[in-house]
Amino acid sequence: MTDSFARYRPYLAMLILFVIVLIGTIFFLRRPEAPAAVTLATVTPRPSATPASIIVDVRGAVNKPGVYTLPVGSRVQDALTFAGDVMSNADTRPLNLARRLNDGEQIYVAVIGETPPTVVAASGKGVAPTKPPVGKINLNTATLAELDTLPGIGPSIAQRILDYRTQNGDFKTIEDLKKVRGVGDALFNQIKDLITVQ
Repeated sequence: MTDSFARYRPYLAMLILFVIVLIGTIFFLRRPEAPAAVTLATVTPRPSATPASIIVDVRGAVNKPGVYTLPVGSRVQDALTFAGDVMSNADTRPLNLARRLNDGEQIYVAVIGETPPTVVAASGKGVAPTKPPVGKINLNTATLAELDTLPGIGPSIAQRILDYRTQNGDFKTIEDLKKVRGVGDALFNQIKDLITVQ
């Protein structure tokens, strides 16, 4: 029997070693794991676009007249607040204080009893006071600023009139103005009594 046991001794040693390794592996796998190190990722915020702004000119009966930069969507009341608010003799009745402002706009606050300057649309954006033309404007000698005072003629059409005059010479009749791109019958009829050619 001792001889038969000796013959199986290496197998028995291997079996015992296998059981020890198996128990060690099970023990190792079942032991509670240490909490994993938490790596905090710092999220870099995307640069936010700077809020767009508009520039408005505030004039008349305000405490601090001047040019102010305001956020897009600002109202007339906001511009007046930036300008130190209105004076005690200001007439704000003609103003719509809740109206949204446009870039490049001018706000004029009249004094009570004062007639505010004529306000016309400035090339579709905002309003800008202009002086009404005195007498008829000569299409052959007018400057860009003079042409810009005509109703419906903004800086771009005024420049086209000057370019046309440079390329084609003087206008022969006021009807020649309709040859300028952007001047149709409706616009021509609106200004024909205010222009001349000499």
